Parts: sequence; C-alpha cells; structure tokens
Amino acid sequence: MSIGTHDPTGVLTAIESSDRFLVQQVELVDKPFVVTEHRARKYQDPRTGRIVIAPLPAAVKAAGLVGPRLSALAAYQKGDGHMSYSTIQRFWNEVLGIPISRGQLVNVVQKASAALETPYDELREALVTQIYLGVDESGHKDSGERLWTWCFRAPAFTVFHIDPSRGSDVLKAILTETFGGVIGSDYFSAYHKYLSDCGVLIQFCWAHLIRDIRFLAEHTNRSLALWGHKLLGWVRQLFETWHRAEQMTAAGFARSMERIRRGFLKAVRRPPWRSEARTLADRFHGREADNYFLFLTTPGIEPTNNQTEQAIRHIVIDRHITQGTRGKRGQQWCQRVWTVLATCRQQKRRVFEFFCNALNAYFRQEAAPSLLA
Repeated sequence: MSIGTHDPTGVLTAIESSDRFLVQQVELVDKPFVVTEHRARKYQDPRTGRIVIAPLPAAVKAAGLVGPRLSALAAYQKGDGHMSYSTIQRFWNEVLGIPISRGQLVNVVQKASAALETPYDELREALVTQIYLGVDESGHKDSGERLWTWCFRAPAFTVFHIDPSRGSDVLKAILTETFGGVIGSDYFSAYHKYLSDCGVLIQFCWAHLIRDIRFLAEHTNRSLALWGHKLLGWVRQLFETWHRAEQMTAAGFARSMERIRRGFLKAVRRPPWRSEARTLADRFHGREADNYFLFLTTPGIEPTNNQTEQAIRHIVIDRHITQGTRGKRGQQWCQRVWTVLATCRQQKRRVFEFFCNALNAYFRQEAAPSLLA
C-alpha cells in the first residue's frame, strides 16, 4: 500500500511505500536561460567585390539581445511586481546571472508596452458597447504633476486611463455623450454632471451612501444620530429583501421593494436642520433619487461599486511604491500593463503567458492576442 502527500501547488509530491520513499524536489538550475547565436551569412558580389550580409529573421532583429520570454519576465516584474529598473537589474545580475544596463531594461519594457498597445486599444474601444460599467478614479503622479487614473470595469474586462482631468469631460471623451449602458459610481460631481448633461443611467453606489449614513448615525448630535439610525433601518430592510428575491414571487418582491423605497425616501427627505443632513438629503430630491434604485429593476446591475474599487487597489499600491511616472511613455505603459493585469485576472488567464504571446506576435509582426472574451 502506498501513502501519498500532495502539495496544493501541484508541483511537489512525496510517495511512501513499503520498499521506497520518493521525494520530488524543485530547484533552480545554475543558468536558467539559454543563449541562441544567430549567424548571418556573408556573400561577395563577384563583379564589384562588395560584401553583402544576409538579413537576420525579422523577429530576431526586432527582439534584439533579449528574447520574448525574457522580455515578458521584465514586463511582469515591472508591471505586476512594482519593481524599479534598479531592482530588476540587480535581480537579473545576481539571480539569473545576466548583466544588463538600465537603458537596455527601459528598451525591453518599452517593447512590451508597444506589444500591449493593440490589446489595450481594442478594450478601450469596446467600452462604449457595454451594458454596465463600474467607474472610479484615483490620483496619479507624473514628475510632480497631479494626474488622475480612471478605472472602467466591465463584466469581462477592465480598462485604465490616465488623464489630467477628473471632470465629466473624460467620461464624454471615452464613453461619448450617447452611452447607452448603465454606469456604477459614487456621487462625485463628475458623474453627477455627466448624468445631467447627457442623460445617461447611473447606479450610485450604496456602499458609499451607507458609509455616509453611518457617519451621521454615530454623530454626537442626537437629532443627526436618530435620523441616521432610522435610515439604516430602511437600508437593512432593503438589502434583506433584495437577498431573499429568489424566495419570493416577482409580484411580492416588487410590492415589498416599492414599500421600502417609499419609506426610505420619505425618511431621507425629512432631515434634521443640520448642514450634514441637508447635504445627504439633497441627493434624493427629484428624479435623481431613481439612480439609487436601478439595481432593483435592471438585471446585471450591482448596488455597489466595490468591484471597481478593488480593481483600482493595484494602481494605488503601485503609486505608493514607484512614486508615479515621468512622461507620456510611462503613462502609456502603466495604462496598458494595468489593463492587461486586471483583465487577465478577471478572465482567469495567466498574465505571464499573455505577455509572452503578445511579445511573440509583436516581434513577428503578427496579429496581437485579444483580451475580448
């Protein structure tokens, strides 16, 4: 009888039997790379005596000294590992045994950026056709200047865009003024203006709203606290009923939600005479209140924008580690690699494999791999 122990990574396995005990051990080889020498044959013109050198394959010439898989490693370290060029340089020299200059590493990463251009542009163009998009923005530093990173999260992919503006003009430029889907966002003024100027549908985030209400419920002012607790009671009813939708008939669910909706709106429109309460209540005057309840009647719409906020965490970490970019090329690299990283993980693809495929296609002048699922 044999007894086996299996490592969850699927790599390490130990097998014990009556006559033997086997251990499979994973180890780095001394030189984890190969050097391929490409020789171009020389010819002599018999008439003129001029020496002619046959051209190297286009893919070899385009890649240069660093092949596609090694280029993909540099892109992975820079994009997903948040590593500086100096750190990558030390890693290659000390671990891989490959001496390389910072300038050469910059060239390698720029080639990777060029290889990701087409997949990035394809996703960005597809944004306007989406039924639902979560949108959020975060600060970005470029040579000391404050820019903004916008995140657009569709059900099957995510796109990042760096822009000097945090205003509604970005939404109009990327999504157009006739966007036909639904946007999930917080109540920031840019989305509010996009809504009023273009008449788009926006599902305002309940997670942000609940945080604002809880702040009031914990306030030292008694009237604010009582009002906040009253609103939280209606919110609790709303989501308890929403989570029980499958256990209810369609008509019963609609009646319950309409009752809760009316109760919440009645309460929120009667705030205490305090500026904090009036600011929150103003969100629910007029037809704009409907933009908090789209998820009740529109399939596929989430009541919160949490998934978009989770997608943007990677770039916040990158900003803290790298301190931003220095110029347009750096911005383009960040937009493209962040988009590929987020989308591959969203689609459960291997990021490194996609980098390899994109670089191989770029060096061979073939069609780039697609991220449109």
